[in-house]
Amino acid sequence: MMVSMTQMDWFALGFFLIAWVLFEYVNDHSPLRNKALSSIMARRRRAWMLEMARRDLRMIDTQILQGLQNGAAYFGSASILAIGGCFALLGATDQVLEIYQDLPVDVDIPRQLFELRVFGLTTIVVYSFFKFGWAYRLFNYCSILVGAVPMCDQADEDTRKKAALEAAEMNIIASRHFNAGLRGIFFALAYLGWFIGPLTLCFSTVFVMAVLTRRNYFSAARAIVAKTD
Repeated sequence: MMVSMTQMDWFALGFFLIAWVLFEYVNDHSPLRNKALSSIMARRRRAWMLEMARRDLRMIDTQILQGLQNGAAYFGSASILAIGGCFALLGATDQVLEIYQDLPVDVDIPRQLFELRVFGLTTIVVYSFFKFGWAYRLFNYCSILVGAVPMCDQADEDTRKKAALEAAEMNIIASRHFNAGLRGIFFALAYLGWFIGPLTLCFSTVFVMAVLTRRNYFSAARAIVAKTD
């Protein structure tokens, strides 16, 4: 059976998808990415690896890498739980639709449309899980590359610098996938607005984009690292 969606539903869903793709492009591929907090931190990651190559005791570096890897593992595990929650929601469709009848809002969602919305939410969370899982793997690779950086008395400076920059680039790629997973979680929260209505989806999408834009370009955290960049 085909799912019946209104023109407003199609507009809101299209607006959501275009906004997400546009936000990804601006933050990862446009010239504006150089001014983003994540890009500034990428340059700090390179500086960190170059500093690491100058010292023989690297326990602090391995601890930092372990913390980054644990963060990816945590959000990956949370995504798995969220996927399970989405499937549980599909199994409780009738109960949820009964709850809708008791809400003080004018919401009338056909069963097929509700299940379609849950499927879309599941897809977004699965996307985030893959991003977190790949980030975890890349941070693991970065740890190996850090271990492969020669000690100060075993190689010249150029060789150590080249090995350190390889580890830095791996770390930066891992952070990009981690950030993409986080954006997926944020946009999943915006997507929840569609369970109330198409207009709510549009408003929640704009709200999430505003929050992420502020944090990446106008936050106090960016101001701190930008002063010495």
